Amino acid sequence: MRLLHVADRLNDRGGAAVHLLAILEALRASHEMLLVVGTDEGTAGTPCRKRVEPGLASRTRRPVDLSAVVRDFRPDVVHLHNVMNPVVLEWAAGEPRAANGSRVPVVLTVQDHRYFCPTRGKWTREGWPCREAMSSSVCAACFEDEAYFREILALTGERLAAARRLPLVVLSSYMKMELEAAGVPAGQVRVIPPFVHGLDTTAAPAGPPCVLFVGRLVEAKGVRDAALAWRGSRVELPLVVAGTGPLREELAAEPGVEVTGWVPRARLAGFYARARVLLMPSRWQEPFGIVGLEALQYGVPVAAYDSGGIREWHPGPGLVPWGNVDALAAALREAVTLRAHPAPGFDRAPLMQRLVDLYHELCSPRAVAHPAISRT
Repeated sequence: MRLLHVADRLNDRGGAAVHLLAILEALRASHEMLLVVGTDEGTAGTPCRKRVEPGLASRTRRPVDLSAVVRDFRPDVVHLHNVMNPVVLEWAAGEPRAANGSRVPVVLTVQDHRYFCPTRGKWTREGWPCREAMSSSVCAACFEDEAYFREILALTGERLAAARRLPLVVLSSYMKMELEAAGVPAGQVRVIPPFVHGLDTTAAPAGPPCVLFVGRLVEAKGVRDAALAWRGSRVELPLVVAGTGPLREELAAEPGVEVTGWVPRARLAGFYARARVLLMPSRWQEPFGIVGLEALQYGVPVAAYDSGGIREWHPGPGLVPWGNVDALAAALREAVTLRAHPAPGFDRAPLMQRLVDLYHELCSPRAVAHPAISRT
């Protein structure tokens, strides 16, 4: 099968980027692939040919024409990953055509909230989880600038309108629920979770035992809550923060906190190997939370807020009510004495088979003759 993968950018930072690389690696032996990206940051190699198409990385409307790529490569399926440019999404929803005029099926993976939430990831300006579907009246409270709000709301609405016309893949039942609340038919969305990729589980520890946080150093990821819970737990281990972002200097100023900056995946295994607990107090509603799944693969327990899709892979002990720092501190104290096990149900082979089965379903004669079948 010939697969055209389309993504906004190519790098190895963040769950969406790592998941794309995992899919490409898993499919390399049995499929011919081309990856088209808006920008290549030079931090990640690919197991297939790649091409840079300016404009794909835009989060707003910018002209991009992929028709020539489709004609030249002749894909059986086009798979969009983390594309935010409404022009590209509308092209995909308009049923792209091959050189002979036949329809080329398209599937879109929705990795985050930007298709149904114009603000901070289902997390309100007042700092509480948002349980409401996107609307002008609901979302206005999260913005101060009226003109900017109208612009972002319209942009999010354009993405959602295109997504409603495409077969969708999401990584968690939480994301499926959010899309359904936004008006996407339930049968149009498939849940195919990610799997751990590109980490050496036999790696030696990259230092002495620690409490670990991995991620962007922003308020939405709850890194301030992580520091509060670590200090409140009185656990006699350093807090190692693997990541970078606007809160880096604030965290680095705290005694006992080691801020490493961004850690390449080749080195991240050593940090998981030294960790006794992973802290994951996500304040935004986490679409999945791949770093927690990775920690469990190393036997590292995860003390986390019950946020978004985290409960779908979390074993239970250490999962605390959202926003409860005291409960997180107590979970941390208990977790340092425990050993975790890899989460069941996240093995590469069966998950990738589900994706390949979807590709074949979209290419079936019945689906080609009746495109709506791909939405059931």
